[in-house]
Amino acid sequence: MVEERWQNEGAARFCVGQAFFRSSSQTGRDLGVLAAIAHRQIHGQLRVLDAMTGCGVRPIRYALEANADYVWANEGNWELRDRLHTNLRNSLPSHRYHLTHQDANAVFFDCHQRQDFYDLIDIDSFGSPMPALATSLWAVKLGGLLYLTSTDGRATSGAAPDRGLQVYGAYARSHPAVHEQGLRLLIGLAVQQAAARGLNAQPVFSWYNGEVNRVMVRITRQSKWSTERYGFLSYCHSCGQFQTVSWKKLGRTATCLCSNPEMPPVLSGPMWLGPLHSPADLAAMSKIVCSLQVQSVEKRTVEKRTAEKRTAYADAWKTCQRLLAVMQAEASLPPYFYPLAELGRRGKMDIPPRDSLIQQLNEAGFLTTRTHINSQAIKTTAPIATCIEVARQVSQLPYSPE
Repeated sequence: MVEERWQNEGAARFCVGQAFFRSSSQTGRDLGVLAAIAHRQIHGQLRVLDAMTGCGVRPIRYALEANADYVWANEGNWELRDRLHTNLRNSLPSHRYHLTHQDANAVFFDCHQRQDFYDLIDIDSFGSPMPALATSLWAVKLGGLLYLTSTDGRATSGAAPDRGLQVYGAYARSHPAVHEQGLRLLIGLAVQQAAARGLNAQPVFSWYNGEVNRVMVRITRQSKWSTERYGFLSYCHSCGQFQTVSWKKLGRTATCLCSNPEMPPVLSGPMWLGPLHSPADLAAMSKIVCSLQVQSVEKRTVEKRTAEKRTAYADAWKTCQRLLAVMQAEASLPPYFYPLAELGRRGKMDIPPRDSLIQQLNEAGFLTTRTHINSQAIKTTAPIATCIEVARQVSQLPYSPE
């Protein structure tokens, strides 16, 4: 018999057993907890449905850290029932959780039939969340949150465009900003599915971590359907310039300022072209992080953790604090980024120092910042030709750590 190995994340203590668990996705779970805390502070209650719960770490954290009034943990794999019972029972009193083993779609329809709506629905799926996204809208409360996951990188990066069209209703092309494209296709899918039901979906935050895209959207009643922020992204392989293209311009021949007739721009989409994050929500989450950091120092946590565990707990919130600051800066910038390596390749020069390039572009009057999606890239309102020109100047300047 294999000895159980218990581990900690946030306030949760759990054993993974045979369940799938990706430790590298902790930051995504941390962000979910922060958004849940913010939602409870505003609305005074928090009921959570974790549709694909795995080992149960998410509902435990929502209950213990976000003070959820009630969590429903559903896991389609019946073989994990004993492990889940043990994890949940060891952390929560029986009246605060419900455990089922059903298909997620059946759970959502059951909620709708009983008019049992949830403040936060977490769908941590493999591949695309499409099979469960449409039905989850039957179970989420108006003003509530949907937390979606996509690991379908081939479909969203242009490696399998037909698959992207099948699953996301969008044709994805390959270009240097495909990782952001994955987030925007996921948001666009939520926006379109919500609109089909007369609802509105707006991003709270979007997070990319290597193989995983996680997007949280808020669902409200739709006042008017608009395609202003739901359109297409154009990329010119000749000069490297991105542009956004509206539905009204689809009938025209795609052109670029470089006017290369042998290599016209390619289009990806439709996708979400608006902000990746809500600045107001990020501000609320940042405030909560600061509070949690103070509590971890003053109270040493209620569970009286060892010094090593307290350090891990504090470090996780520091990581979130830095991440939220980057998200705030990139929230309203254009729906693409320029990797530094791409600027170096096109400009036939060494890769420019990121922070110096950002400073020079800002001083030139362009909004420019780093992005959480790629640490060696910039988001900017400057055209790529200007970026390359400024990068050449920056590359010749003496290095300054500031």
